[in-house]
Amino acid sequence: MPPPRTRGTALRHRLAELRGPEIPAKALDARALAALAANPGCERRAILDGAGVNKTALASALGAPSAFGQSQFALTRGNAFEARVKSDGGAELLRLVHEKLDRGAEPPSAAEVPDLTAIGPEGRTARTALALREATAAGAWTLLDHPMLALDVAGSPAFLEPDAVVVHPDGGWTVVEIKSFPMLDGSADPAKVGAAARQAAVYVLALEEVAARLDPPARVRHHVLLVCPKDFSNLATASAVDIRKQRAVTARQLTRLTRLKDIADTLPEGICFSPELPAEELTAAVEAVPATYAPECLSACELAFHCRGRSRTAGAVTYLGRSVRAELGGLTTVDDVLAAAHGQAGDPDDPAVAALRRAAELRAEALSSAGAPASGPEGAQCR
Repeated sequence: MPPPRTRGTALRHRLAELRGPEIPAKALDARALAALAANPGCERRAILDGAGVNKTALASALGAPSAFGQSQFALTRGNAFEARVKSDGGAELLRLVHEKLDRGAEPPSAAEVPDLTAIGPEGRTARTALALREATAAGAWTLLDHPMLALDVAGSPAFLEPDAVVVHPDGGWTVVEIKSFPMLDGSADPAKVGAAARQAAVYVLALEEVAARLDPPARVRHHVLLVCPKDFSNLATASAVDIRKQRAVTARQLTRLTRLKDIADTLPEGICFSPELPAEELTAAVEAVPATYAPECLSACELAFHCRGRSRTAGAVTYLGRSVRAELGGLTTVDDVLAAAHGQAGDPDDPAVAALRRAAELRAEALSSAGAPASGPEGAQCR
């Protein structure tokens, strides 16, 4: 008789069933995790990412392929730049860490670069934890190239791989993010820097869990090093980025995520998100999980076009943006909003309803004074 399943084993088995037979899991990286934390109310993304579903293939199978993601050229350029920065035992990278974050320490004339090879993500995570412990005790510059960290996400472990982690002589730990976008005259695109900071915040959270298990606990620095090409050359430059705000927001949002087991338990038996299924069956499976679409999803989620189309078809106000949705209170569809504005529905004491009716009156007055016909009760022109 096989041994009884533990709670963790049962959840992994259930997630594998949702992903589809014989389909390997897609790892949940820090980029996806940061996007998930930015929209914690979306159960659809939570369960798909938790199950390791390839959302790019899923979106194509649904007939709504997404342009989200990096081009192959950008990936190749980024890998080449990262290899250049880490060459010669990471001498240039450590010089930048010393210059931007730890000028008071001894210059890193030589550094340890431990071998982090191990079998499977669990083995690599354990090997990384051991290397961090040894480097902290040694009190010397140490470069961990692509370490493996684990972070609990909605009751399921996510394995994360930062570009590098540097251990300082004082025992502090620094996350290093290496990006291929340029830093022009000492500054880079704020949107790209913000995305990198949110990604680095995920690594810091995972690193803090490792640090907390040491005795005494190690210090994880909340200034990360962002390394980019200088101007339009292949030379590296860097900037210290304070990610305390991003770390706090990400930690709070991750705690708000519904546990994967709770989401999985609400799904019909036999449901599967395999892209190999017929389109109608796959669409029904995806729609069985509630989604929380917002325009920001277009730059962060592969299923954004599919969810946007469904949101528009349903007339949901969420596709107009989170700020609009927040102002409308309990009015969740465009039809509800128009009916409230024209006095056909809604509580007059509701501030949102009162504001809509006042706006409709002002609009009618403006159109009347301009000699233009006002919209009818159906509000067709308001759309």
